[in-house]
Amino acid sequence: MTERIDISAVFPAAYKALIALDKQTAHGPLEKPLMELIRLRASQINGCAYCVDMHAADAKAGGESDNRLYAVAVWQEGPFFTDRERAALALTEAATRLSDGHGVPDEVWEEAARHFNEEELAAVVMAITTINAWNRIGVTAQLTPESYKN
Repeated sequence: MTERIDISAVFPAAYKALIALDKQTAHGPLEKPLMELIRLRASQINGCAYCVDMHAADAKAGGESDNRLYAVAVWQEGPFFTDRERAALALTEAATRLSDGHGVPDEVWEEAARHFNEEELAAVVMAITTINAWNRIGVTAQLTPESYKN
């Protein structure tokens, strides 16, 4: 697979704006391991190999266990995640799969609201939004995973 376009070079202002949004979200109230779980799950759903590779590596570097990383794709089936993480992953899935026509069900939102205060909930929504934007760039531009380049 060949990369199609280097958006950072061709349209740097927009690319830098997305980087700024991502940095702002990363410096929000959520713990970094949770941010990486959100990013990894959305990237899996969207089929973004570049982002899956990056966020699995970032999570691992942050101390995440192999078992939990392997289980993100099947988080509902295993004992590896806290109720707070499960609520974030459920919201991530619902918000990432908007094209399924179901939107974000009230019960998914209400469960997330039980585990996150309003500022944290806003940060979860922004993290989901930002990674979905990055996934669309990665998949469309056919970005090559960094671990493959090395």
